[in-house]
Amino acid sequence: MSTSDSTTLQLACDLINRPSVTPDDLGCQQLLAERLEALDFTCEHLRFGVVDNLWARRGDEGPLFVFAGHTDVVPSGPENQWRFDPFKATVSDGMLYGRGAADMKGSVAAFITATERFLSQHPQPRGAIGLLITSDEEGPAVDGTRKVIDTLQSRNEHIDWCLVGEPSSTNTLGDVIKIGRRGSLNGTLTVMGIQGHIAYPHLADNPIHNALPALAELASMQWDQGNQYFPATSLQLSNINAGTGATNVIPGDLEARLNFRFSTEVTADELQARVEAVLKRHDLNYVIEWSLSGNPFFTQPAELSDAASRALQEVCGITPDLSTSGGTSDGRFIAPTGAQVIELGPLNATIHQIDEHVSCASLEQLSSVYETILKKLLT
Repeated sequence: MSTSDSTTLQLACDLINRPSVTPDDLGCQQLLAERLEALDFTCEHLRFGVVDNLWARRGDEGPLFVFAGHTDVVPSGPENQWRFDPFKATVSDGMLYGRGAADMKGSVAAFITATERFLSQHPQPRGAIGLLITSDEEGPAVDGTRKVIDTLQSRNEHIDWCLVGEPSSTNTLGDVIKIGRRGSLNGTLTVMGIQGHIAYPHLADNPIHNALPALAELASMQWDQGNQYFPATSLQLSNINAGTGATNVIPGDLEARLNFRFSTEVTADELQARVEAVLKRHDLNYVIEWSLSGNPFFTQPAELSDAASRALQEVCGITPDLSTSGGTSDGRFIAPTGAQVIELGPLNATIHQIDEHVSCASLEQLSSVYETILKKLLT
């Protein structure tokens, strides 16, 4: 691969050097827009609230292929624990270190360089190319991709194929393609009791004692069997808080937080109803607030996943697994429009960690994979 300033590695470094902790973009999208405008893309900077979004498109006629990603990153954590400055891209022993190297400034850089090479060889492709870049993926995800998709739908811009550059790979580049994700449902449960002196329990009502049997039942329940593409739905209790901190006080209430990662075999409404049936059967005095982060989405293997699989075979010599494992992604806002959506990006071993890093060679290879996908779909 060339080592000129146009390589994927150099662009990834330029992006990492901008400390764009969510929801800040700090000029990353402007840098991308300048590269894209040189390729005759029309770039729109869509700002909603404090969130910057970039929608870039080249070509009026479909089919429309879109690269989707984000320029925001999670906080670095204790910087003194990093081997190198997290916001100064550093190459050491063939690895690129910096916050966002894997999640997902490396992929965003590969979007650009793949598109540049593709259009230099195919200046009049069959169809259109778009890029949807947000600075709100790592945050609340309210004013980012969700709002851009609403904008596109309002003017009848339809995405046919969307590749999200999330770090999907497990052991080697391209070993996994995500063709869907489980849904995520959060609940905050408050069980009310009566506070009192621990020596006089008959004058109090202990919400811990009352809640534990119900929580144990919920933790042991089987919610579904999953299916060919999704593992069974799982419930995890992530926090339980109660008490004043004193050893001689029965608490007045208990708060528990729970999360479902759920398959397409069950709906959020069904999960909520089953949880509340258990709470009522245990005669708890409770309130529960629900928050749906996203429904599950799934793209039946078709042209997009086939093109990606064949590209990985040609460039990397690997046959990928098609998976729905892992957390949520912005694909959950794109798939309901009818677009085919996959996620394909670098290794996810160090994402959100101290010393986040990715192989320099893999970024150039990823760019070649993206370019090959464009060739298979748009020529």
